Amino acid sequence: MAHGVTRRGFVQTSAALIAGVSFAGNVVGADEAAGTQPDTQPDSDADPDTAGLFSISLAQWSLHKALYGRAMDNLDFAATAKTKFDIDAIEYVNQFFKDKAKDTDYLAQMKQRADDLGVTSLLIMCDGEGRLGDPDDAARKQAVENHYRWVEAAKLLGCHSIRVNAASEGGYEEQQKFAADGLRQLCEFADTHGLNVLVENHGGLSSNGAWLAGVMKLVEHERVGTLPDFGNFRIQGDEWYDRYQGVEELMPYAKAVSAKTHDFDDAGNETETDYARMMKIVMDAGYHGYVGIEYEGSRLSEMEGIAATKALLERVRTEFA
Repeated sequence: MAHGVTRRGFVQTSAALIAGVSFAGNVVGADEAAGTQPDTQPDSDADPDTAGLFSISLAQWSLHKALYGRAMDNLDFAATAKTKFDIDAIEYVNQFFKDKAKDTDYLAQMKQRADDLGVTSLLIMCDGEGRLGDPDDAARKQAVENHYRWVEAAKLLGCHSIRVNAASEGGYEEQQKFAADGLRQLCEFADTHGLNVLVENHGGLSSNGAWLAGVMKLVEHERVGTLPDFGNFRIQGDEWYDRYQGVEELMPYAKAVSAKTHDFDDAGNETETDYARMMKIVMDAGYHGYVGIEYEGSRLSEMEGIAATKALLERVRTEFA
């Protein structure tokens, strides 16, 4: 879908965003969210014409190559978001500080660096802690308890949520039942810390929008929600769920949104997702919070991909305004 943006204009916008890129700086956290619904509208989303539509955050996974390659340190993530992209809200990934969940001094450094820059810490994406929908009761309980430390870490950082997975095994309804049980247990713990538990469509039946929406209904807890990802609708092998249908089914429960990108055409449009169509679904659901950039491509560098995704989201937001 064309949006009347020239290649030159797209390149100039992206170039301006990535000019002088380096991995260094200070960092910061966020104000604690009150209640179950995140406070999603920062004062700094400047343009009055687009205020109230949606805000833009940066997911740490967009920089996973730099982080895994040690070209960037986890403590510099907030500074990179703010100084290189003028983004003042971030989403952490637990893989990049996996051994620091209980290290309060380290977490305090993360928060202070973010606070010093006026950067809001929104959530921690949690992986590798077991299957919350494991059919085995003991294994499921252990997976729930494995997530406790991330709830506590997110609380210390000032986040409103943790993002988890709803992996399970068995039949369609069996997996819904097991996943709902594990999520309910985790929500009850998170509730005592004022935190939400968000589930992303992340492979398996969780990438089936109807299945995951059904899990939300079964959990029936005010702290549970979804984090719809525009691109993660591969169920298995070559089996894919329709991304637009999936996002539409998950948006009624959304407390965060992930703007997945892989590549862009000469006009700056994402090649796999019609962003105007997708963002209309998001806003038609009444969501006007943060939309997190999650660039996962290979043709552009991570810094270029983040800049291109930000430029696309800003353009779509302006068109809606």
